[in-house]
Amino acid sequence: KVNMPKIKEKPIIRLEPDEVANMLDEVEKGSDLTKRQKKYHEITKLRDVAIFTLLLGTGIRISELVGLDIEHFDFSTDSFLVTRKGGAKVILYFGEEVENAIQNYLTVRKNIIPMEGSEHALFLSMQKKRMSQRAIQLLVKKYANIVTPLKKISPHKFRSTYGTMLNYETGDIYLVADVLGNKDVNTTRKHYAAMSDQKRRMAAGKVKLRD
Repeated sequence: KVNMPKIKEKPIIRLEPDEVANMLDEVEKGSDLTKRQKKYHEITKLRDVAIFTLLLGTGIRISELVGLDIEHFDFSTDSFLVTRKGGAKVILYFGEEVENAIQNYLTVRKNIIPMEGSEHALFLSMQKKRMSQRAIQLLVKKYANIVTPLKKISPHKFRSTYGTMLNYETGDIYLVADVLGNKDVNTTRKHYAAMSDQKRRMAAGKVKLRD
């Protein structure tokens, strides 16, 4: 007879398509950065564009991004290997925009001599060490405060953005859940487990970040 409290669903905070384009433009150009920030922007621009494009263009988690090694990418098949929660390794696919951003960054990355222990890391900090999750969070916050000051945008919100855009483009919620690696969507999760590799490949390139 006790009244149960009503559970209010929190609205999903995400970027709108025009905000995605504006975000990437700002990361690329750094127009609204401070004078001090612009100094470092010239050094990290290609890296940062690759990070934002990869997060927004594939929906991977921040933990999956920082764990990426150069060897995890196969540009002959436009695919890369990620380590999901729990340690499961999954091959995902990416579109042309992601490929271009990563390839551009690799032209700079190959000339950097990393610190010991970070030799294989894809994304390196200014100290030439594998970037931390905290560093990525601060990077996203810096640009989000410029582009979307009224929204509290984090790397996880990029996943919501990608998932929403992919669902809009494909209308396939099962594909969205599978690509994002969500295991607790609902009781029909067993259907996601059977998602074919071909459908994951089909997902690559469906979401356009900039026209």
